[in-house]
Amino acid sequence: MIHIYTGNGKGKTTAALGLIIRTLGNGKQVCLIQFMKKNFVYGEIKFLENKPGIDIFQFGTDQLVDPNNPDEIDFEEAKLGAEKAEEVLKSNKYDLIVIDEINVAVKWKLLPLEKQLELLDIKTDAEVIMTGRYAHVKVIEKADLVTEMLEIKHYFNEGIQARKGIEF
Repeated sequence: MIHIYTGNGKGKTTAALGLIIRTLGNGKQVCLIQFMKKNFVYGEIKFLENKPGIDIFQFGTDQLVDPNNPDEIDFEEAKLGAEKAEEVLKSNKYDLIVIDEINVAVKWKLLPLEKQLELLDIKTDAEVIMTGRYAHVKVIEKADLVTEMLEIKHYFNEGIQARKGIEF
């Protein structure tokens, strides 16, 4: 089954992490691949990185990507992330594969939409989750489950910055 967690509201990665915990709790194998999230200390990674049953691969840099002017390294890292995702999807090693923020990487043209669609076409017995705002309609059409997180109200709009332990 293919899950897509998208929308402008908070909680897409968090929902995927919940399923990771559930899957690990049932003794199954998990792979988490993250786009645009490398070399930054995220609480969930600190918690999960030494747990048995999960492999974590991060691609990107510790800098935010400028969607209007990405650096060459951003394209290179996205390509490496897609190559790893293809390898993992074909491996039949995992019960759950989470490909975090791939929708954003595609929207910002770090990765071609065609590559994401190719990944979705890979036959696997694993449950696959792709997260990130801006899921393309073609991605949504291929999915078995689509959840859109809708922002109704957010404290960021009141000037409150990301908080350790809550947003990262």
